[in-house]
Parts: sequence; structure tokens; C-alpha cells
Amino acid sequence: MPDAPRCLALVPCAGVGTRAGQGGPKQYSALGGRSVVAHTLAALADCPALHATLVVLAPDDTEFERHAPAFRGERAWVARCGGATRAASVTAGLAALRERGAQAHDWVLVHDAARCLLRPAWVQRLIEACVDDPVGGLLALPLADTLKAADATGRVEATLPRDGKWLAQTPQMFRLGLLQRALHEAGPGVTDEASAIEALDVTPRLKPRLVPGELENLKVTWPGDFALAARLLETR
Repeated sequence: MPDAPRCLALVPCAGVGTRAGQGGPKQYSALGGRSVVAHTLAALADCPALHATLVVLAPDDTEFERHAPAFRGERAWVARCGGATRAASVTAGLAALRERGAQAHDWVLVHDAARCLLRPAWVQRLIEACVDDPVGGLLALPLADTLKAADATGRVEATLPRDGKWLAQTPQMFRLGLLQRALHEAGPGVTDEASAIEALDVTPRLKPRLVPGELENLKVTWPGDFALAARLLETR
């Protein structure tokens, strides 16, 4: 009989974050007394359901340990095998998990390094919702605002119905073997793990479960996001 499936976190952390305007990788920017990625990893470390967390870095990264000094111990894994895209980094990270003994039926929770306001309770919510699911799922928010489509000049082309539309967040939780196959078939342009799962050419089509997330689980992307994240940290 195979071992009981474990839950493993995978954090792609090889990007340069040019949109953030921080003059360097945004995951290493200071926020509330420590780096963005340090906040993220602290939240994952407080999730007892996670067997370990693997951080995927760029091969030439020499800064991580300085910016995340508390990330150490038996549950703290690092692999310098990141690629040029998120999908490439996640794919390489999955291979690294395999090298560390992870099995195809283990669950992998992929989480953005820049979603630094994550709370352990949200991770637990996702695990409880998906651990017995045949596909897996992701944290997401129902779309609340009116949705506009723009033309090439930056003017409104159309107003789109928002019913049934959600904003994808992370973590996104899928079986390791299934996710490896999905990313291989989807190619490097895929922007999140759920869309790779959705695109698999199987019958019936795989539909990831949408697990309600939190507005606070924002991804710091633009310069203004850092000020907002700092204010939210101060209110905790």
C-alpha cells in the first residue's frame, strides 16, 4: 500500500518583480521589519498540516538566506533550480520534491512568495476542502466589482457579466503527479496551476474546486501594494 499522502508547500521565488518598482526582487523588499518572503514563509511554517515547504530560487541567487534567516530546520527546503517563468520554476520545484522522496499522490500547495499576508487558517481551510477532492482546488474570491474589457486605446470596449467569475489566489493545491503532467502539457506560458489542470485533455474535464479566500490575501505587485500591505500588517 502507498504511504498516506502528505501536504507539501512549494514557493516559486525566482522572479525579479519588475512591476513592483523596488529596484530588485520584490520578495526581498522590506515590509514591516522583515522581507516579503520572510512573512510568507513564517505563515507556512505555522501550518502543522504541511510536511515541509520548498522554496525554489534562481540558480544564481545569493540573497535568500540573508532575507529569510528564520527559514531553517527539517521542514525548510531550498532548491536553486528556478526558471525564467513561474511555470518553469514550479515544474523544476516538483522535480526537486520528487528527488526528496515526494510521491505522485502527495498534495502540493503552490503559493506566491509575494502573497505575504497569508494566514495559516486560510491554508488549513484549503487543505480541509481539498484533501478528499478528486481534483484539488485553490483559494479564490468571487468577483465583486463591475468588469470592463478595454480596447487598444485604453477605453471601455464592453462591460462583462461578473456572475460566476472569481479572482484566483494561492495556495493552489493539486496532486504532485497530476500537476507535473498538467504543466508539461500546458507549456511555459501558463500563469497559474489551476489553469494547467483545467487545460488537460481528459474526459471528463477536470474542474478545480474554488475555496473562498480573503481580500487580505493580496499579491504585492505594484508600488502602492507595499503601502497597503504595511498598513494591514500594522492592524494585525
